Amino acid sequence: MVSIFSLYPCNPLLYSSSSSSFRNFVEWHFNPSSNSNSASSSIDGRGGGGEFAEPARLDTNGKRSKLHASKGKERQNEKEWGVRDFDNEPSTRIRGSEGVASLRRNYNGKVPNGVTLDKNLKEKKYPRLSEEIILDSKWLPLLDYLSTFGIKESHFVQMYQRHMPSLQINVCSAQERLDYLMSVGVKHRDVRRILVRQPQILGYTVENNLKSHVAFLAGLGIPSSRIGQIIAVAPSLFSYSVENSLKPTVRYLVEEVGIKERDLGKVIQLSPQILVQRIDVSWNTRYMFLAKELGAPKDSIVKMVTKHPQLLHYSIDDGLLPRINFLRSIGMKNSDILKVLTSLTQVLSLSLEDNLKPKYLYLVNELNNEVQSLTKYPMYLSLSLDQRIRPRHRFLVSLKKAPKGPFPLGSLVPTDECFCQQWAGTSLDKYLAFRQRLLVRRFAEKFERKM
Repeated sequence: MVSIFSLYPCNPLLYSSSSSSFRNFVEWHFNPSSNSNSASSSIDGRGGGGEFAEPARLDTNGKRSKLHASKGKERQNEKEWGVRDFDNEPSTRIRGSEGVASLRRNYNGKVPNGVTLDKNLKEKKYPRLSEEIILDSKWLPLLDYLSTFGIKESHFVQMYQRHMPSLQINVCSAQERLDYLMSVGVKHRDVRRILVRQPQILGYTVENNLKSHVAFLAGLGIPSSRIGQIIAVAPSLFSYSVENSLKPTVRYLVEEVGIKERDLGKVIQLSPQILVQRIDVSWNTRYMFLAKELGAPKDSIVKMVTKHPQLLHYSIDDGLLPRINFLRSIGMKNSDILKVLTSLTQVLSLSLEDNLKPKYLYLVNELNNEVQSLTKYPMYLSLSLDQRIRPRHRFLVSLKKAPKGPFPLGSLVPTDECFCQQWAGTSLDKYLAFRQRLLVRRFAEKFERKM
């Protein structure tokens, strides 16, 4: 019987019979049909999510959900077999370091399949990587090619941990696949991030996987100029079957959530992760929360999701509820809050301490406005206090053109050119010079307070 090590030369310590990665690898190699819904079968365009799929579940701060905490145990097991995590250097080498050292002594520089490793060449090119894994010299052409995208040895270790077979891909095949991705708009600078997050992409064929997924995105009305950006943000979408996963997700957005088909392209451009998350769970929990908390009708919530689909990623307890409670604390009723959120759902993404609270205080203390004015001009909350609100207010005051009563929030909405023509009656250069001086003075004040 042919040894598995002769087929895939690699560190045998990583394939201990007690290792879950060994069992997964053997099942993947000898019985691919047993994982028909996995990403490995999506290579030929027939599979679904599976073990390679990594749906993005994010909270309001953009952090990954705790639901993925279990992944840490698997990574810890890998570290114990001699793979160091470069993101947390310096690290302590434990059992694996002794095992690897013993293995090298026993095999005298050879891997178990008898292939002699060019130790000097490997250690010269990739000294840190050679310390962490038994590096097959056959991998060097691929590593050299991927290095042109800025991928460093620490990144290769991460790729090895996520999906070891990705480092065994033929360099010509890898180049073909990456060339195709760049031909549809992926930037050269984004390739490193894509491969570190989703190294399985190197194993996906152009004809049976990559092209079908790109065609799927184009069919949703996404402009070709934006497809590369979507891939860079959500590379895991290639791990999902178009027929069995992605199309059902889109169908759910239309039929259950209520998003209009003409808006699908815009929604996915705003939040590509929506394609790779459990949309039924994220929609139902947030729909029920907003309906109960604010008495929001479904059509209002659909408008929120259409304008700001990131809403479906935000944590309820740490994201949505604290911001709703803040708006209540400044005197807004549920009906007013609903008007603001329907018009400007981005409010739910703004920082309380650094954004919402300072703007509210400036509104009532400096602009002499009441909180009810926000229902008419909710855009006020999305404007920059330092770059837009304060400079325009102070500029009109300096020109003696600011009214004695409530400051007109409408003057904060138009572009700088329109503001100067309609409200200030002066040149754009004069206003920009004033704003620059104000910004420098504010910066100096903040610096002095820190000192």
